[in-house]
Amino acid sequence: MLLQILTLLGALGMFLFGMNMMSSGLQKAAGDRLRRLLSSITSNRFRGVLTGLIITSIIQSSSATTVMVVGFVNAGLLTLLQAIGVIMGANIGTTMTAWIISLLGFKADISILAVPLMAVGFILSMMKSEKRKNIGEFVIGFSLLFIGLAFMKSSVPDLESTPEVLSFIRGWGDYGFGSVLLFVLLGTVLTLILQSSSATVALTMIMLTLGWMPFEHAAAMVLGENIGTTITANLAAAVGNTSAKRAALAHTVFNVFGVFWALILFRPFVGFIGNIIASMGLPNPVKIGLEAASASDANQTALLYGLSMLHTIFNVITTLILIWFCPQIAKLVSRIIKMPKGSPEQEVFRLKYIEGGPVSTAELSVKQALKETVHFGRISQKGLDYALRAVSCQSGDEFDMYRNKLVKYEEISDRMEMEIANYLHKIPTTEISTTTSEEIRSIYSIISELESLGDSGERIGNIIVRRNLHNKTFDETGLKNLTNMFSKVNNAYDIMIENLSLAADGKPIDLKSAQDAEVTINQLRNDLRDEEMYKMEGKGDFLTSVYYLDLIAELERMGDYIINVSQALR
Repeated sequence: MLLQILTLLGALGMFLFGMNMMSSGLQKAAGDRLRRLLSSITSNRFRGVLTGLIITSIIQSSSATTVMVVGFVNAGLLTLLQAIGVIMGANIGTTMTAWIISLLGFKADISILAVPLMAVGFILSMMKSEKRKNIGEFVIGFSLLFIGLAFMKSSVPDLESTPEVLSFIRGWGDYGFGSVLLFVLLGTVLTLILQSSSATVALTMIMLTLGWMPFEHAAAMVLGENIGTTITANLAAAVGNTSAKRAALAHTVFNVFGVFWALILFRPFVGFIGNIIASMGLPNPVKIGLEAASASDANQTALLYGLSMLHTIFNVITTLILIWFCPQIAKLVSRIIKMPKGSPEQEVFRLKYIEGGPVSTAELSVKQALKETVHFGRISQKGLDYALRAVSCQSGDEFDMYRNKLVKYEEISDRMEMEIANYLHKIPTTEISTTTSEEIRSIYSIISELESLGDSGERIGNIIVRRNLHNKTFDETGLKNLTNMFSKVNNAYDIMIENLSLAADGKPIDLKSAQDAEVTINQLRNDLRDEEMYKMEGKGDFLTSVYYLDLIAELERMGDYIINVSQALR
């Protein structure tokens, strides 16, 4: 008995591992397309539903889709309203898993073909083409899924030899509608534990066809599984921003509302499903007794189709009801999860694209990290503006304000470098493509250069502190020259940020413009330095010239950091 239970757990693990591998392979093969598809959704909620349905039907994981959606809301690629539509579609799309299991996992012993398919998958995974490797991963995952399903079916305890199991399960069925609620709770808890509604649905189908429970109780378990599956998105959003948390809560609201109406109309709803299956020429699953569940292929087919049909129609009806109330759902979750108190400026400086943690594949995670470097670059450029104001201002109080901002921006740069590096460290690097590996190394280099730009801003503030301590000021010509130098560096910043944006969108960068901007900065530095050295020979104020030249040198150094970012993107 113990060996049987351990085998069941191992088979369940194989099923889950196969599903994850299958989903991961598909996401790697089409990840960029999925990302572009999601990020191009308009405010049309119906298109959002269709997108969520298609993506989840392809990758066979509503959890992966909802986690992806939460990540995109966290990144600002999707609005809350758009996300709600995609989540609704994902709930319909995930029902395809039940149909695949019904059609292939029980009616045909696909596990016979699984081992040869694994050989095909292995051959594909050994090829040089990244796309073929990813397809090979999908094929291996597909095979493991059905091998795991076959082992689950064979390792479930035999009720004839262990009748105490049947009596335990049947004991749950003696409480009328209370039994329905018990099985809803069981489905919720199992899904919370397994973190996969598809695995729980597969277990429910096995128990149903083996006569462990009547169709009504299996239907109640499926309803509970719809609540349990929301935990994945909520876990992903736990470390995300307010919008991400709201998107995850909207997923919960959708499923809880669906279960609520389905429980109110439980008997008529289950009866309606039974009539649909009966109209197909199969036995009515509601009327099939426990002993007759496995008595014939027709009974098993009716039970499996009935459960798959219930799962699909439940989500379709819930979507048809709630799709008209997307704005109201958005308002509800916004009232429950309020924007944290704090100044708007503080809100700007948190991570914008990767706060929710790595998304489902390394490729998509790297794309998010690249977008975060664009955000990092824009924040860094704001620091340059404060540095110019610190150089130009005359009053002590005004300078102190800008100097404090430069210190703050340096701290922000340190924090962003550390958090992006930690994010990159969490990305799974096993079996990632060479291109993705190079992109990760490139991002490490980029964030180091951006952090150095923050250090430069603070150093400029310190130079002005020393100038002020010695009561020195720059004349009108000196300020004009410095402003010109700042302008050249700012232009280089614009080109750097544009290149970062192009790289994040998978487009070629304009390295020549970046190099030209750096040459311009160097040439201006040389001209201004030579001019100031000539002035010093004419008995100009030595300390003023030292601080002036220090600023010119620091701005030129910033130009070096900026060109290094574009060169790292090659």
